[in-house]
Amino acid sequence: MSYEPKRADFSVPVRINLYSDTQTRPSRAMKEAMLAAEVGDEQGGSDPTVWELCDRAAALLGKEAAMFMPSGTMCNQVAVATHCRPGDEILAHEDAHIQGSEGGAPGAISGVMIHGLQGPHGTFSAETVRDAIRPVSRYSPPQRLLEVEQTTNKGGGACWRVGELEAVAGVAHEHGMNVHMDGARVVNAAVSLGVPLSDVVAACDTVMLDFTKGLGAPLGAVLAGPKDFIGQAWRWKQRLGGSMRQGGMNAAACIYALQHNVARLAEDHANAAALARGMAQIPGITVETPETNLVFFDTRVSGLTAAEFARRLRPMGVTISVSAAYRGRACTHLDISADQIVEALAIMRHVLDD
Repeated sequence: MSYEPKRADFSVPVRINLYSDTQTRPSRAMKEAMLAAEVGDEQGGSDPTVWELCDRAAALLGKEAAMFMPSGTMCNQVAVATHCRPGDEILAHEDAHIQGSEGGAPGAISGVMIHGLQGPHGTFSAETVRDAIRPVSRYSPPQRLLEVEQTTNKGGGACWRVGELEAVAGVAHEHGMNVHMDGARVVNAAVSLGVPLSDVVAACDTVMLDFTKGLGAPLGAVLAGPKDFIGQAWRWKQRLGGSMRQGGMNAAACIYALQHNVARLAEDHANAAALARGMAQIPGITVETPETNLVFFDTRVSGLTAAEFARRLRPMGVTISVSAAYRGRACTHLDISADQIVEALAIMRHVLDD
């Protein structure tokens, strides 16, 4: 079996790309910042732009240090491998990204198990964490890490509130566990909640921040936490091939994103709300109310699967993603305008009328 992606159909251009915020493309200004970047050997510590990004990110997140890597998935797996040892157990939501969307990496790379927790919208309560903790025994795997996702992807882009994070982290710390945040869209959460980013992640020992989603960079994420932890994590970065040599060009795009693309995330949230309101008025579609930039919907009443709905939209220049048989997702981002939301809604109505 081949896992290679299918070559995209370039015969019909994508005009309204609601597939994911990973589909954003660097603006001309971002590209100019990349071209102007001062670079060096990132692996050897001589790239000044990478160091600038790491210092900025650590300060923004309220952590001692940060490390630049190609992707959020690599950051998550380096964090898991550094926190845990083979045979350890992680507590995470049953729909967590590290559970179902990272190729089985926790088991394959670190030899750890994930105990899936239940809860609404990709979150869980402090009581759920407490109930999942077992007495220390040689018969049971050591429970080493609690993982949370901000925002929750399969949970509909929902935001963990600061108090909720403090509660679950408090239980984990009480039982000697560390807490890692998969912050793929943590900046969306901070903007939506109106809370400083450092406050959103304060209860977590380590956090990953991804620049390739709503922030619009073409590559890159940072892992932040205590200085000693980041120092140890560098060995896993090396093992996984995370060195980027003249990485300053990519780091410059991420710095540009922090300077120009944070506050504007509120526009994406407004566009998602408008999209959800419009889709709710289309017969055959049931829509979940979005908190941020992810709009999940159900096509069951229409008689179409989500995949068939997506297939019919594609020739008309609109793309969405499919989460389950009847569950689809539309994602707003900096390359989607309010006018495109109106146009996408008209196309969706047309498809379902046919």
